Amino acid sequence: MHAALPQGEQEAGSIDTPSRPPRDLRRVDIHPNHWYPLAWSREVKRGKAHGVRFAGDPIVLVRTESGQVFALEDRCAHRQVPLSAGVVDGESIRCCYHGWTYDCTGRCTDIPYLGRERLPNGVRAYPCRETAGLIFVFTGDPALADQAKFPDLGSSADRAYKTRRFGGDVKCHYTFMHENLMDMNHQFLHRRQMGSMRARSVGRRRGDDWIEVDYTFAREAGKQPIGEALVFGQKRGAKPEDGQKDVMTIRTDYPYQTLKIRTKDETMVMDLWIAYVPLDAEQRTNRTFGLLSIRRPKVSFLLDAAWPLLIWFTERIFTEDRWIVEREQEAHDRQGADHNHEVFPVILELRSLLSEHGVPHGAGKSTGESTGETRRIHFIERVQELPTP
Repeated sequence: MHAALPQGEQEAGSIDTPSRPPRDLRRVDIHPNHWYPLAWSREVKRGKAHGVRFAGDPIVLVRTESGQVFALEDRCAHRQVPLSAGVVDGESIRCCYHGWTYDCTGRCTDIPYLGRERLPNGVRAYPCRETAGLIFVFTGDPALADQAKFPDLGSSADRAYKTRRFGGDVKCHYTFMHENLMDMNHQFLHRRQMGSMRARSVGRRRGDDWIEVDYTFAREAGKQPIGEALVFGQKRGAKPEDGQKDVMTIRTDYPYQTLKIRTKDETMVMDLWIAYVPLDAEQRTNRTFGLLSIRRPKVSFLLDAAWPLLIWFTERIFTEDRWIVEREQEAHDRQGADHNHEVFPVILELRSLLSEHGVPHGAGKSTGESTGETRRIHFIERVQELPTP
């Protein structure tokens, strides 16, 4: 059972009866008009091209000879072959087939056998930013990119913290990931890694495009694992009845999530930022990008020495979470619809938020498809104007 709030406590911005989301949340697509991480910086080498996908759309990330990164749709306007197989030439990329050349705006700047005059239109370019070891792409209407909220990446740039970059492909709809992280009552899943823990929800708040919940934890049995102690800073020999007074706050700030752990004196000892990026058109597979920042103790080298153990511990937790959400996706596919019987108010509100801010399946393609069709028409018109060789 989920603990009720103390009598008289008011939840800022919460609602008593969440609006009912569509029957099948797993057919709500993520909204494209946001900045999404599509690759780690280390994956895109200088002078190389790297192919990625967002919701079925192929995108090529190009790191030029000067070290700058730009993003284009991953196709040559000529024969539609992937530009990610091409050659980076200075600040441009050449298609591997006939050498058609594109700059960072997607404009075709050279066709070797026709010259540089009266060139056809090129391909779609995406707004692109690189920060904190991640390459972000604005996947929706490019006119909205400058005014769109860029994510706050937490403590990843703070030298008082040591940050681990982690993630991988997970074969499930992105909404399963949001629910898994926000519902800390699933700690039973991690009993072999963390012992027996009891989570208590002590408050939740809701805004227009965000929701957050606070938890405290009490250990019911078993010693605290060393990996967990590195995060919480608790004594491994604490008695089961000793309550853990740290507060964990989990927030979905659409479309991202954060998890922060603060001690009694408000010191933030752990700061997690995470995003789930749909890869396929059905959005049944996502790539997870996470930045896990741990506050350095007074003797800083102790955290460095224990870092491999913390990586091992957190990777085991992530592996268990990935396994369970993939089983949820399998159940959805087998049943043909979302039959979840959810009872936790926090998750009911989360599901409502994800439904309200997502788009109907396939609707997010309209802008890109119309843009692509316009480019195709212009391309044909320009080709018809080219001189005969």
